Parts: sequence; structure tokens; C-alpha cells
Amino acid sequence: MTKSRVVEPFWQGGELGKRLLLALIAVALLAGTAAWLADRLDLSAASWAAGTAIILASLLIEVAISLGRKEFGLDLIAALAMGGALLLGEYLTGSIVALMYTGGQALEDFAQRRARRELTALLSRVPRTAARYADGQLQEVSIEELNPDDRILIRRGEVVPVDGNVLDGIAVLDESALTGEALPVRRRSGEPVTSGTTNAGDAFEMLAASSASDSTYAAIARLVEAAKAAKAPMVRLADRYAVAFLAVTLLLASAAWAMSGESVRALAVLVIATPCPLILAVPVAIISGVSRCAGKGVLVKGGGALEMLARVKTVILDKTGTITDGRARLIEVKSRVDLDPLEVLRLAASLDQGSHHVIARALVAAARERELKLVAPLGSLEVAGSGVTGRIDGHEIAVGGWDFVSARIEETAFSREIREWIRRDGTVSVLAAKDGILAGAFLLADEVRPEAGSVLRRLRDAGVDRIVLATGDRTELAESLQPFLGLDSVVAELKPEDKTRIVEAERSAGPVMMVGDGVNDAPALAAADVGVAMGARGAAASSEAADVVILVDRLDRLVSAIRIAHRSRSIALQSVSMGMGLSVAGMFAAAFGYLTPVQGALLQEAIDVVAILNALRALGDPLSRWRKTTRLAHAELLKLEAEHSALMDVVDEIRHTSARVQQLPEEEVRNQLAHLDTLLRQRLLPHERQDDEELYPRLRRQAGAPDALAGMSRTHMEIQRQVHSLTSLRQALSEHGPSPTQRYEIQRLLHGLEAITRLHFAQEVEIYRSLEDE
Repeated sequence: MTKSRVVEPFWQGGELGKRLLLALIAVALLAGTAAWLADRLDLSAASWAAGTAIILASLLIEVAISLGRKEFGLDLIAALAMGGALLLGEYLTGSIVALMYTGGQALEDFAQRRARRELTALLSRVPRTAARYADGQLQEVSIEELNPDDRILIRRGEVVPVDGNVLDGIAVLDESALTGEALPVRRRSGEPVTSGTTNAGDAFEMLAASSASDSTYAAIARLVEAAKAAKAPMVRLADRYAVAFLAVTLLLASAAWAMSGESVRALAVLVIATPCPLILAVPVAIISGVSRCAGKGVLVKGGGALEMLARVKTVILDKTGTITDGRARLIEVKSRVDLDPLEVLRLAASLDQGSHHVIARALVAAARERELKLVAPLGSLEVAGSGVTGRIDGHEIAVGGWDFVSARIEETAFSREIREWIRRDGTVSVLAAKDGILAGAFLLADEVRPEAGSVLRRLRDAGVDRIVLATGDRTELAESLQPFLGLDSVVAELKPEDKTRIVEAERSAGPVMMVGDGVNDAPALAAADVGVAMGARGAAASSEAADVVILVDRLDRLVSAIRIAHRSRSIALQSVSMGMGLSVAGMFAAAFGYLTPVQGALLQEAIDVVAILNALRALGDPLSRWRKTTRLAHAELLKLEAEHSALMDVVDEIRHTSARVQQLPEEEVRNQLAHLDTLLRQRLLPHERQDDEELYPRLRRQAGAPDALAGMSRTHMEIQRQVHSLTSLRQALSEHGPSPTQRYEIQRLLHGLEAITRLHFAQEVEIYRSLEDE
């Protein structure tokens, strides 16, 4: 038996008051039982009756307050059962019903606390103070006093109070509370730090970028509070049907009394009638689903949003930051023949360290990924939005767009070649000059997320019928993604209000989900049946407007949330149908005299426990202990992706060598090929061999499929064959150097080797992410 969930009288003292009432009725029941065993029937009856009367008084006050607020619950049946037991002298039955009622409250509180654990954990981590530098002194201040540009010390174990950037050194951060990422991440000087993360390393200094109220964590805390307060439509279902169920219960109890002439049968019907499975199981299952989503880095703002996730039929996706990574990444480097491309990147990135421009940060990130040693620039001067000049290692360096750099260099055949080379749709170009001569150029692009293809396929498996791309980008760029991703429709060159119209138009086919990350997506997110914001790096406006916020920068968590929603809803309905079926069967058994009031009370509590335990299954992964499946631990996924990143300089070297082999002097061709051959045999081939001999066999055994990943193993063989062919070509060079035909053959071979290696790496990342054990 349970209480009304909304009302909680102040005199009950919240959960403490409920625990006291439970203890009181338990003591009264035990005392009465002891007196009964001692053959003191008068004392036992008095003890049972007193305990029942106190709980009944508490319940009647609560029901009265609920009715005063025009809220009607099913607790009235419990009150009738206890009152009827006192009137009929069934004091033991009354005390058992009272114990079941207060026990049901305690059980509900326990289940909901267990289900809300991840949500509550987020709120409990909010810091209260921070160590701020003022006039050279370190002061402990309230986080409300922090402002942008404040210099803050974050000590080991402390939670970062506001968003900001690392000032000096390296910060080692535990982001698991926000993103679900199990391993600490490293943030270097100048890189962003998100509030709510924990310092897992040595103390570091950071520069605040926002106030506490405007920080990422504060916004998440507000969203969590909204999620905890929200009530799912399925939960409200109990309230809507309360009057009808009460009427049926009273009718059946009256009929049993009238037909048998035994009032005790009516009491037995009332005792077993309370539909606790409907009151308890639904919110527990839904809140369990919300909590499980939070544990995976997906914040669902309440049960209503979770239930709607399970009903989505159309998904509308924004492009930038949703389908794509949302950040410019270096995709190609072209340098003068006499310069090493990585050296050109090192010089450009060293100069760009002092710039806050997003493209400058992308170049710096690319250099750090390749573990290039950057140096501090001297005399740097930035022209906002155009470029930067300064001295690196004694050389005058200029980095920026074509107009900025071309005005500072002499025109050469190479500069004319670069001017044509950088004209590509969907890319951003950056040029680097050294001592007044063009040194090289970089192409950057916002690439499609590696998991995007598999995510869209899994969305269809999860019941989505239609997937639409809605973007403000140019039509030709957006349409290029349609065959690649298998989209049903592409709508481009949209304004924010146009996206809202797309949402309304698609609603005719069923509930619509909108996924986006920018301010321009906020209206469409609010208009959709379910708005999902990519909140890891997205705008605060989109997170506030959305029903679901993905806190980790991974699109595949969207599929996880939908699957959790399906399962939670299914378990809720299963618990209701099972529990209500048993309750109704018990009511009829009681009406025909097969159950006494005491037996009915005990049976009802057993039904309650079964329904709640079944609802708590929504916290777990279905059949995870029994199902044999292929899975990668998150830590192993990070390790595999890090191995790929560490090999990108080798793949870059293949491209650089193929681009220069026609112009290099004969002796330099020999040296370059020998260097590349060594890199391939010492670094690339051992990596592929380890995958084929250790990782792939383990995944095949786990899947129980001996031919799984056979295509990937075949690619390993092709990479090895092409490396062997390169060695053969290198060894076949005459003493006079490569002939034009040999140069062509080498270049053709390197183009193929680069293409197949990049494709293979991309395929592996997609496969590994689809196998991640979240």
C-alpha cells in the first residue's frame, strides 16, 4: 500500500517522519503479538488498534490535503481498509494493513532513491567555495563571487567550480560524473576545463571563463532538478483512473457483502484492492530508466521525455556538431619540396599558440596530436580574423588566410600551385610563410563523426522509420551526405524558423525527435516531441530548450537512450499488467471467501514487492550475465583509438612522400623511401599484426563467429602486400636513381597505400565504437 506521492505533510517530517511511523506500527504489531502469545487478548487488541488508528489518522490528514488541492489518489482504499478493520474488530488485519501501507512508503522511497542515484550524485557534487587569487594572495571565496577572468587554484580532489581554461601545466581530470568516461583526461595549457569535473592529478591553475551561475555544471544541475520533479504521463495514468478503480472496488466489495451477508468479505476485497503496481512500479521503472541514461552521460529531463523517446518515429538531425564533429580538424598538409611538412606544421602551431581563433586552436591541437615540440613565439602580432605574425626559432613566420599571407610573400610557382590547391568546397585553408616565402598550406574540415553511419543504422533497428537531415549549410554539401549515411531526406539552407516548420511537417508520421547543438537549433528542439541537445560542446540555449541533453561528445549515446526508454516503458507496462492482474484475481478470490483479510493483506504486499523488484530491472542491462556478446571495455576503446592517433604521422608521411616523389632529387628519393619503409615496418605493420593476432581472434571468440572481421583481416593482408611492394620498388632502383616510370609507380603505390590505410582506420573506429560496452 502506498501514499499519494505529491503531498507530504510537514508534521510527518519527510522521510524521517515516514520511517518513524513505520517503526511505530511495527512496534505496535510486535507488542500486540507478544501480548496475544501471553494470552492477554485485551492488550493485544489495544496495541493493534492503537497502532492502526495512528496510521489511519496520518493517512486521513494526507488524503484531506490532497483533496483540498484537487488531487485524488488511490490511498483512499487503504484508509477504508484500515477504518473497516477497526469498525469490524479485525485489529490484527488493520495493523497488518497499516504496516503494509507504511512499508510501501518506505519501499517506494528506497526504490526511487536507488533509481535516482546518478541524478542525485550530480547535484551532490556542486562545490561551495573556491581558491581565488587576489592581489597575489590566495583567498577562499564562495563560488557565487567568482567572475570571468578570475585566476583560480584547483587542488587535488576538488571539483572545478566554473568553466575555464588551464593556465599552466597539465590538468588531469575525472569527467565521469558528467560524461560517463571512466578514465581521467589530460588538459594542457590553454585547453578548456568544464565545471563539475574533478581534479584527479596535481593542483593546477585555471582562468575562469564564466560565473558560477552561467557555468556548464550549474546548467546541468538545473536540468537535473527539473528531471527529478517531472512526472511521466504513465505515472499520471494512475491518477486519471483512480476514481474508476475506486468505484469498481467499492462495487465489488458491496456485492460480496450483499451476496454473502459477511462484512468481512468486503473488508478482504478492500485490503487487497490497492493497485500498488500501478502506483509504484511505473514511476520506479521510468525513474530507473532516467537514472540509467544519466549513468551513460545522457540527461533526460523527466519521465515524460523518456516515455516519448520510446515512441519516436522520425528523427531530424542538424549537421554541424551533430552529424559532424563540429570542430575543424587538419585533413591535409602541403609543403615546399625542401621542407618537412611536419616542420611547417610545428612552426605554424607554435605561432598560433597565442591565438584564440578556432582555426588556430585546431592547428595547435593537430600538432600536439602528432607530438610535435612547440616553442613560445616572440613578438607575435595578431590581426583579428586574418592571421598572426611573429618569430619562431629566429625565423619570421606568418600564418593566416590567403589574403593575409600572400601580401607578405614573394610570388613563386609554389604559391601559384597552392592558390589552386586550396580551392575546395567544405574546407578551410591556412597558409604558412617562412622568411617571406610560402612554406606550406593546411586544409581543415569539419568531418563526419566516425560513429555516424552505425548510429543511423541502429536508430532504424530501434524503431525509427524516417531520418531527415536539416541544416543551414549549402545544398550541395548537405546532399553529399545522403548516400553516405542513408538519409531519407535532406533539407538545406534553412533558417532557425525553417527547422521548426520541418518539425511540424514531419509530425504527421508520428512523434518527432530533433537533434542539434547550436543556438539556432533551440526553437526546433522546443517544438519537437523530443528535443535532444548535444550538450558536451553545444550552446546553453539548446540544452535549456531540449528534453534530453547528451553530456558526452558521442552521437551513439542517442541510440543507448532510445533503447533504455523502450526497455523501461516495456518493464513498466509489464509490471502494471502482471501486478494488476494478480490484484484483481485476489479481489475476486476475497469476494468469494477464499481469502481472509489478513491473507489478503499479506498477498497484496507480496504483489507489491514483486512489482517493484520487476520495475527495478530497468536499472540493469537485459540478460547481460547470460547473453554471450562481443563487447569492448571503454578503456580498451580509448586505447585502440589512441593507437590510431599515434600512427597518423606515419599515414601523413605516406601522403607527403607521394606528393614530393616527382620533384625530389635522386638521392633524396632513396633516403625518403628508406625512411618511410622503416616507419611502415617498425610501426604500422606491427600494429596491424597485433590486431590480427590478438584483438580480432578475441572478438571472434566472444561473438562465436569464426568468420567475423574477415574483411578487416583481408585489409591487413593488402596493407602488408603494398608495403612489401614498396620495399621491392625501393630495392629495384638503379644506381642512377629512379626513372620517370619508377617515380610514377612509387607515387601510384603510395596513393593506394594511404587510401586503404585511412579507410581501414575509419572502419575500425566505427566497428570498435559499435562494440563499446557502455
